[in-house]
Amino acid sequence: MVIEKLKPTFSLEKDLVEKLKQLVPEVVADGKINWEILKEALGEHLEEGAEIENFGLNWAGKRQARRLASIPSKGTLVPVIGEGIYEENTKNIFIEGDNLEVLKLLQKSYANRVKLIYIDPPYNTGKDFIYKDDYNEPLGDYLRKTGQVDEEGNLLTSNPKSSGRFHSNWLNEIYPRLRLARNILRDDGVIFISIDDNEVHHLRFILNEIFGEENFLASIIWKKRGGPPNDRTIGNIHEYLLVYAKDFSEVDLSLLPRTEDSISRYQNPDNDPRGVWVAGDISANAKGGRYVSSLDYEIVNPNTGEKHLPPEGACWRFNNQKIQELIRDNRITFGSDGRGRPKLKRFLSEVRDGLTIPSIWDNLATNTTARSEIRQIFGSNSVFETPKPVDLISQILKIALKPDELIVDFYSGSSSTAHAVLKLNQTDSGNRRFIMVQLPEPTNNNNKYSTITEIGKERIRRVIKQIKDEQQNQLELNEKKKQDLGFKVFKLAKSNIKIWEDHKNTDLQAFQSSLFDFENPLVEEWNEADIVTEIQLLEGFPLHSKIEQVSNFSENRVYQISSEYIGHKLFICLEEKLKPETIVQVNSLASEDVFICLDNSLTDEAKLQLADGCNIKTI
Repeated sequence: MVIEKLKPTFSLEKDLVEKLKQLVPEVVADGKINWEILKEALGEHLEEGAEIENFGLNWAGKRQARRLASIPSKGTLVPVIGEGIYEENTKNIFIEGDNLEVLKLLQKSYANRVKLIYIDPPYNTGKDFIYKDDYNEPLGDYLRKTGQVDEEGNLLTSNPKSSGRFHSNWLNEIYPRLRLARNILRDDGVIFISIDDNEVHHLRFILNEIFGEENFLASIIWKKRGGPPNDRTIGNIHEYLLVYAKDFSEVDLSLLPRTEDSISRYQNPDNDPRGVWVAGDISANAKGGRYVSSLDYEIVNPNTGEKHLPPEGACWRFNNQKIQELIRDNRITFGSDGRGRPKLKRFLSEVRDGLTIPSIWDNLATNTTARSEIRQIFGSNSVFETPKPVDLISQILKIALKPDELIVDFYSGSSSTAHAVLKLNQTDSGNRRFIMVQLPEPTNNNNKYSTITEIGKERIRRVIKQIKDEQQNQLELNEKKKQDLGFKVFKLAKSNIKIWEDHKNTDLQAFQSSLFDFENPLVEEWNEADIVTEIQLLEGFPLHSKIEQVSNFSENRVYQISSEYIGHKLFICLEEKLKPETIVQVNSLASEDVFICLDNSLTDEAKLQLADGCNIKTI
């Protein structure tokens, strides 16, 4: 078996080429696409011509925004021990960093693994901040402008309406992030996006482009405030939730749970053995062309002989034969006195187990409630000005996320989404998991939290403490499924693995110096835990994977990484030399397992010995 070199980056473009190669292998040769063969394969489906006109949305910078999603990240995620809670066993993740870079780094480990994405991006009101991405080196831009290297500008910039590219700037931010977000959704996954009137129409266009218009599920209206503001003629009291599926044919949403009020409408006045029921109309309105003349007939009350016709301009829903069957089966009621109009008995035991999801949500908590929640947690509502209410996000969770599935929020703000997940799990003993991603934006206020990420992490800590305090008084706690009341923190940083840069000058001495530097493939002052995490991501293992030092490797320090989602195990050794005993033990690993070590730690003889064992990769 050939020993491979560990590839330090994941490229969306390379992934697309691989998928194309699987579909049409003849168009790919040496990693390049033969355009002429591809055109022949597409046949009549290819649109050609000097002036091709397509329906869609174009703006200044769209081509660069599309390209930005394909630029491989030069970064990694490093664990920050001590900032989370119960970090060893939790599956909940908080990531501090630019969400564009983070999404790139999650592409391999979380491809097709996320059931739900919810985001509340900047609304582009002219006052909101947007991410000013650097198309040449996005990670360098992030590190520079968050103070990790020399300061040269501001990562965040306001986007005033007077700007000539007011809408373009916002679209350039959201477009590449949505392209990457779609890749991590499962085939049955969905995305919910909060948005207001400023960009909702543009957002629909780009979601149609990225997800496909056929995968549009709903545009939900959420009543965000109790009444209109008094300083306007028409006061805005709503926002939108745009909902798209990755694959409409695979999507699996849950009905809303029935409320006590909806159940109370079902009664059983005639003691029907089938249980409680509610009377439903059996006429069909003629509006919309539903009138059928053959369904316009008299229904005779078998108790009184009274005859009933459908309302004027309408007809019955069922033919006479079906109605007679329903009457014999005691499924038609003529009222409590037996003399009313005929109606259908709809039994609670036979209807769907839940309520249809309406497209207008006017009975949930408002922004006022969200600010109250912040005040209750922190003692002040000035800590974060624009939170979303937990009630709103809980509604989304109940619809789209089953009790053991994963949600990602990559504009997580004050971590309202994490709050909602933890509280809902407490309510129904679920085990929903979250990944929160947030840029460390400065708060620019007088509270003790210097960045939004500090607010988000502290909110999660306080919610967990609140839940634990409540559970101490619950005698039935031991009977419930143990809840994951923890989270682990990661931060975006530069890669620990050196990346070769092509030399554009002819300075032989500089070239030789570069070769000498690459004798050690790792950066100076590298940290073992950081590199293990980086390799874990590069090999497609999720961030909550189990990491443990293998005790039976006695001569070298070897880490084993395993995940319930991956059939093989990953072994990592970062010591300078692999001892002979270790090489023998590596050869005894399962053939599907992967072992990674430094290239310099293997002699030529060791490489020959390992060639017939498990999958070997070197750094």
